[in-house]
Amino acid sequence: MKITVANPIYDSVFKFMMEDERIARTVLSALLKKEVLTVEMRRHEHPNVTRDNLSMFRIDFAAKVRESDGSERLILIELQKTWLNTETLRFRRYLAAQYNAEENMLKEEEQRCYAMPMVAVYLLGHRVGDIEEPVVYVNHKAFDYDGREVANCDTDPFINSLTHDSIIVQIPLLHGKINNRLDKVLSVFDQTLVADKNQHVINLDGKLYEDDPDMMHLLHRLGLATMNADLRQEMNDEDEYFSAIEDRDTQLMEAKAKLSDLDAQLSNANAQLSDANAQLSDANAQLSNANAQLSDVNSQLSDANAQLSDVNSQLSDANAQIRSMAQAMYHNGVSLEVIAQSMNCRIDDLKALLGLS
Repeated sequence: MKITVANPIYDSVFKFMMEDERIARTVLSALLKKEVLTVEMRRHEHPNVTRDNLSMFRIDFAAKVRESDGSERLILIELQKTWLNTETLRFRRYLAAQYNAEENMLKEEEQRCYAMPMVAVYLLGHRVGDIEEPVVYVNHKAFDYDGREVANCDTDPFINSLTHDSIIVQIPLLHGKINNRLDKVLSVFDQTLVADKNQHVINLDGKLYEDDPDMMHLLHRLGLATMNADLRQEMNDEDEYFSAIEDRDTQLMEAKAKLSDLDAQLSNANAQLSDANAQLSDANAQLSNANAQLSDVNSQLSDANAQLSDVNSQLSDANAQIRSMAQAMYHNGVSLEVIAQSMNCRIDDLKALLGLS
């Protein structure tokens, strides 16, 4: 027997469901794995679908629970539900506000005041990292220096005022398997059971719940939600709101992808410019070396020219001395043949030296 109920992933439906005190006790008992004797809904926050911010529906419950030893304890339950990935800072800010709220304080004798023990419950419409378990319990414990657990710290009001336990539910990992009480309660959130053409409703197998009056009561209320015109409109509003957010996120992703491509192109251009600068630096170094070598060559050439000038000067002086000697011998009546023979030169060269035609 198929039962069609409203999808409690929608904030409006979830709020409608949890406003029923019996259902709140059923859901919270399954999550806490303790009997919830009484529960009182405190403040709640429902997103305004006309605002451009992330959906994060919150409800505070003051619950009296029965512990395993039979004792009863009053605790504060902070239930936060979100469709989309969101910053953990948003959860922390809300928890900080609850830690500071006067209404969450318990007064004891001698006017001492302690915060109510708190359990934070997160119903997430997204995965958390690589964690494969659909439900994760994070419990605080106390240890001594040697790592041994300290007994009875979980009942101390001072310690419970400063720490809290957490329950994390990853809705995308709910895949229709019912192995325990919590699986049965959370099965109404299983998005694999959403109707093909209408994500506002979930189709459940009624046989799985026939022997459970509390679950049948829960399904009956979710069934009523499908017939509530105001709730249907609020679900439509949420669809439009999240569609707009998804469009915005898509545009942001595309813009980031383009920016990433531009950054890659700029990085490549910078790399090419760096290579060009390196090549230019090498060319400048080679040119500098060539200029230094040319300077050395010019210096050597200048030295050679100076030496050649000295040689020419010496040769000129020698020629002048030879000319003077030849002229002296010629004026003293020595024949040209004798002078040419003594100077080991031709007569024509001797005449040119003496300026004789």
